[in-house]
Amino acid sequence: MPHLEQTIEVRWRHQVHFTKDVFALTNPLLAKVLQGESAAVVSRVAKVLLIIDEALAQARPALLVEIEAYFQTYTKSLLLVCPPVVMVGGEAVKNAYFRVSEIHALIDRHHIDRHNYLIAIGGGALLDMVGLAAATAHRGVRHVRLPTTTLSQDDSGVGVKNGINAFGKKNFIGTFSPPYAVVNDARFLETLPARDKRAGFVEAVKVACIRDGAFFAQLESDALALAEFQPEAMQRLIFRCAELHLQHIATSGDPFEMGSARPLDFGHWAAHKLEQLSEFRLRHGEAVAIGIALDVIYSRLKGFLSAPASERVLRLLEQLGFDLYASELFHEDENGQCLVLTGLEEFREHLGGELTITLLREIGQGFEVHDMTIPLVATAMEELRNRHMSRTGAIVRAATA
Repeated sequence: MPHLEQTIEVRWRHQVHFTKDVFALTNPLLAKVLQGESAAVVSRVAKVLLIIDEALAQARPALLVEIEAYFQTYTKSLLLVCPPVVMVGGEAVKNAYFRVSEIHALIDRHHIDRHNYLIAIGGGALLDMVGLAAATAHRGVRHVRLPTTTLSQDDSGVGVKNGINAFGKKNFIGTFSPPYAVVNDARFLETLPARDKRAGFVEAVKVACIRDGAFFAQLESDALALAEFQPEAMQRLIFRCAELHLQHIATSGDPFEMGSARPLDFGHWAAHKLEQLSEFRLRHGEAVAIGIALDVIYSRLKGFLSAPASERVLRLLEQLGFDLYASELFHEDENGQCLVLTGLEEFREHLGGELTITLLREIGQGFEVHDMTIPLVATAMEELRNRHMSRTGAIVRAATA
């Protein structure tokens, strides 16, 4: 029988900008990004709908006024259709679809079309949810991300994925849809609690482990400065981590994950399950740190990774302030089955195809396996528990000495 077939190639421009005080009246960067392709069309005024994370709005009360004043200076080319819309952030915003529907209603009410802009200012969870709304309204309106956490500036905010949680699973509903632009403003990090500043460090450790040994060495050199949240060290980490993520998206040959591999999710199969089991008491970065530690030890137990290299990764994570153990690692169901291990099948199902897990041969060189030896995973979990108990005991002894 006859059939028709064509190979379709789609080109995307993926731009990530770095700045400080993005809404200062003397900073034209955002306006230039939004004017972009239409800068030559003098008569066109682009509409902008802006969603902002509630925690950021509370931490910087003057920011909403600054935003409105900024757009007032560009009324010939940009129209902020309503005051910034404040929405709750954090993982809770991804646990129900009604927030997406709220944004769809705003897009409809203000007649935002495919040549207008939906801007999200917030952490990774809010960006994920707003990105899903942008990708599904009119089959895609222009979405601009202004990430406000270390994690979203160096990892999730510069990626091409959007989504919300459903059926007890992370990102069950979502899309692959690159943002029109990403703008990283260093000043947004200043008001973050220490826990949120630290969370993004783990994604830099992850990508250095699987892609760039020299970057890993730089992180080791900067470990003390990063633990103290020194701005220069943080900006070095964010820039290089974001750069490596963009390189992977552009050059991996599978930017929308049509295959079964997801190397940038090194350490994530356990992390996603730990987040769920902890009812999101564990933040994403904290869970990923445990997941990386688990897979690093497993890589060593399988004979892939040397003991000194394994210890370097574990030590760096601890120096950066991560706890590499959570009691959820040993939660069981009514049949005595370890619940974390069910994360392997959920990870496979989310990707489709065969199970594909990234492990390490050496720092800077990840590789893929298609099965995990469950008794060795259990041994790695026990090792993490013992390491945690040993460190906790040493801290208590030091405090009482």
